[in-house]
Amino acid sequence: MGINKINLRALELDDLEFLFEIENNRKFWKISYTILPFSKYYLEKYIKESNLDIYSEKQFRFVISFENKHPIGLIDLFDFDPVNHRAGIGIVIMNTHRKKGYALEAVKLIEDISKKDLQIHQLYVNVGIDNKISLNLFKKLGYLETGIKKDWNYINGQYTDEVLFQKILSSE
Repeated sequence: MGINKINLRALELDDLEFLFEIENNRKFWKISYTILPFSKYYLEKYIKESNLDIYSEKQFRFVISFENKHPIGLIDLFDFDPVNHRAGIGIVIMNTHRKKGYALEAVKLIEDISKKDLQIHQLYVNVGIDNKISLNLFKKLGYLETGIKKDWNYINGQYTDEVLFQKILSSE
């Protein structure tokens, strides 16, 4: 639970419609590298198998939700590397819940889980150069811009750059 009374929880079968809506929203495809829609059958199977061990799957998807379990977004740990103690972060918040501090709170919560429960030393995030809201979010949270991937993504007929941010989680 955080200051905005949100929490992170595992996917549940009740989240199928929500996941279907997010995964098939073409506006999110450019950040998730999706090129084709997902079926409900596939997503249901994904939910049933998604609670597997992060050590074997190297990723874990959390639902960002209010205390009443109503989902407002997703935040993922991916490329989990237990040897080098690092992972990537991906986050999406539904349009109706943006600009309310939920993304900031969710990243703080995932940092806490990463540090305390998974002994992650470093988190990183890749953000499209034109995604000003996410660029500002991660700068505000203390992530350092450590590189620009030139012409990294092909979106709407154009190559665009991607910014790499990293954050070393303190040992406090």
